[in-house]
Amino acid sequence: MIVYKKTKQNFIEDTLSDSIEDIIKDAVQLSLNKSVGESEYISWKNSLMYMLKVLHSDDIPKEAMVSIEYNIPRTNNRIDFIVTGLNDNDEEQLVLIELKQWSAVEKTDKDATVRTYFKHGIKDTVHPSYQAWSYKSLMEGFNVYVYNGNVTIHPCVYMHNYVDDNIITDSFYKEYIDKAPIFFKKDIKKLTNYIASKISKSDSTDILSKVDNSEIRPSKSLANNLSSMLKGNEEFTLIDNQKIVYETALELTQKSSVNKKNVLIVHGGPGTGKSVIAINLLVKLTQQGLISQYVTKNSAPRQVYEKKLTGTFKKTEISNFFSGSGAYTKTIPNSYDALIVDEAHRLNEKSGMFQNMGENQIKEIIDSSKFSVFFLDENQKVTLSDIGSEEQILKWAQLYNADVEILELKSQFRCSGSDGYLSWLDNVLQIKETANTMLDKSEYDFQIIDNPSTLREMIFEKNKESNSARLLAGYCWKWISKKDTNANDIVFPEHKFAMQWNLGSDGMLWIIKPESVSEVGCIHTCQGLELDYVGVIIGDDIIYRDGQVLVDPSKRASTDRSIYGYKKLMKENPELAKEKLRNIIKNTYRTLLTRGMKGCYVYFVDKELEEYFRKYIR
Repeated sequence: MIVYKKTKQNFIEDTLSDSIEDIIKDAVQLSLNKSVGESEYISWKNSLMYMLKVLHSDDIPKEAMVSIEYNIPRTNNRIDFIVTGLNDNDEEQLVLIELKQWSAVEKTDKDATVRTYFKHGIKDTVHPSYQAWSYKSLMEGFNVYVYNGNVTIHPCVYMHNYVDDNIITDSFYKEYIDKAPIFFKKDIKKLTNYIASKISKSDSTDILSKVDNSEIRPSKSLANNLSSMLKGNEEFTLIDNQKIVYETALELTQKSSVNKKNVLIVHGGPGTGKSVIAINLLVKLTQQGLISQYVTKNSAPRQVYEKKLTGTFKKTEISNFFSGSGAYTKTIPNSYDALIVDEAHRLNEKSGMFQNMGENQIKEIIDSSKFSVFFLDENQKVTLSDIGSEEQILKWAQLYNADVEILELKSQFRCSGSDGYLSWLDNVLQIKETANTMLDKSEYDFQIIDNPSTLREMIFEKNKESNSARLLAGYCWKWISKKDTNANDIVFPEHKFAMQWNLGSDGMLWIIKPESVSEVGCIHTCQGLELDYVGVIIGDDIIYRDGQVLVDPSKRASTDRSIYGYKKLMKENPELAKEKLRNIIKNTYRTLLTRGMKGCYVYFVDKELEEYFRKYIR
């Protein structure tokens, strides 16, 4: 999204008028609906004065375009400064400049990572050259206009307060500096010449608007690229704090031993890259000869991944890569160098089909490995038996005297990268109050459909594109077809709609089998996986009455085990039971409504809930 875009000459005039920081502040608040902190405001005031000196040269055309705080579509990432124009051959050029006010850094042993001072102290962060280059890679990866080669991107870094001390430019970082050169305090003329060497003519074609309005490819599907990754190919460029999480995990694996365990907790919402980082870790640690496994409680992701690898890897190799969370009840302590736990919020206390094995899955995972990393989103707990939480992990880590580090992922790629959509869901489902009370449909293709048959046809049509559209539903209909394969489970006679659950023939592989688009999926077969489009049937276990979004567990099908035992809990502790049920049912729908990378279409059984949702869509 374009925040500020003017000619070079207009930018110079705005800066000389001492109003540039106010113009940017107002533009960010208006365009991105984000508040601006004092430190960010001051950084614009300081850094943009330096960019004024860089651009105040006749070597750079007056009608070249300047863009500030450009928000890369589908992400939270903003590019500090962009200059666009044509080269001598009339080819479109984009110079991407990452601005840093740093005056000192420390070298680390982590790839593409430095340590520097921030407002709240010193911490690890990505090397600025890596950051600038990763933004280029991100745009080349999914922006069709860029991908087709219509514009060339040149990333670089301007550290206007920094005098080169051979630390930031250490040979350890050469790979990334070669991709995105750094300019320092005394390099104003060098940066001017760099920009001028790329842009010699005015931006007569409005390059950034064409980039911004381009068709956007969703981020790559992890499942479809898994085989290539396990062969050692780098399919995904890790962005900002994704890279920090990855490098921290690698470092902690090397530091861990039988006598000193390490635990890493990584918080992250839908689409923040948890699974991508987890698989990248699995690949790297395997290449290093370390014994590691990718662990999930939910079998759906594992079965999909294993199916994708069939024919490429031996069955024994595949089984060594992946494991269920209940597999460590009898494991010898420290058998693994690393256990990588995805969807850690879904971990259970007991293991086995009858929940009668072991003591606690978190304890057993930490006991079985020298290093364990838990990828966690506590807003995706969807059954009464889900116990995965920071509190529980800390408790068991303390038992083993393990050192614990906690990190958070923020960059977001699902749902068109719209944090606004996710915040809106939290607000409209009354999970928590957020500033995003209205959904702007230009951010994400969200539609309310008043007929389930129409919804079905829309999903069938979308699935023709790339077999990546499915119907999902809350578990409010019994699994009748389990015993009678000719029976339908979800039926709306008034709309001539009748379909079966997917739990029969395709099971956990429903999400990738083309013919299974004719079946309806549930939370158990889609969590941890992604689609281009989802159609969601919201059952009457969630309703709207008198200003409140309420839940009704009695409307859940008796064949659903996710809230098994809730009646007993209601008798023992009614308030705790109500809170848990409210969270589970709302989290279930939040999860279903965030499976689609491109769009989500919804049918509501409860019409009052439908009208309530409609009120909050712009």
